[in-house]
Amino acid sequence: MEKIKAILIDDELNSLQNLHQKIEGFCPDLQVIAVAQKPEEAMLLIKHHKPDVIFLDIEMPKMSGFRMLEELGECDFEIIFTTAYNHYAIDAIRISAFDYLMKPIAIEELQVAANRLSKLRSSSQTKEKIDILKNSMSEKKSQEDKIAIPTSEGLEFIPIKSILHIESSSNYCKIFFTESKSLLVTKLLKDFEDMLQPYHFYRIHNSHLINLNYIQKYVKANGGQVMMKDGTLLDVARRKKEEFLKMIAG
Repeated sequence: MEKIKAILIDDELNSLQNLHQKIEGFCPDLQVIAVAQKPEEAMLLIKHHKPDVIFLDIEMPKMSGFRMLEELGECDFEIIFTTAYNHYAIDAIRISAFDYLMKPIAIEELQVAANRLSKLRSSSQTKEKIDILKNSMSEKKSQEDKIAIPTSEGLEFIPIKSILHIESSSNYCKIFFTESKSLLVTKLLKDFEDMLQPYHFYRIHNSHLINLNYIQKYVKANGGQVMMKDGTLLDVARRKKEEFLKMIAG
């Protein structure tokens, strides 16, 4: 099988060398064809070598990894972001379903990302994911934006406004939509909470994350429940009740 061609981009030489060594030592399906410390240099290398994947540092002086992608334009390769900082950008990356690796990069996590690449090569959806990433990085949050949901068949690009509520079940989540359909995904509710909180979603219970735009009414009986647009009644946790009532009253 032909190896996956990779370009590594990081302004820190030590990080670049460390990642290069780990790929060579533990990821036999990957071949590093070029490295770059400057985004301008990286863009030239990408256009020349046409890689299958780039490992891209988010925080670089003068031009961030996100800005580099905007300057580059069309992207027909996969992207794995690398970062030493766990901040708001991570939620944007999650919404767009890109892989990312936290520095210092663990060998096991690198191998998982590399294995996932092999499955994605034949059905790259990088352009759609970049569009979602750009929207989620914007200060203006809109439920017209989309979220990329990994499924057994690949990725589904779902308008946020179509999500009614999400219910947790162990390591799975069931997403309920306004069109009376649902989708079971392998993801924790906490992940969805982090991603969707800026889009007017609220976790009313350990098991329930709701779209506040689709509350039909609040019911005081049975300890407190919300009725959603489709008539579904969901419990509001006692510890969440005061904050939730202030939120919907305001």
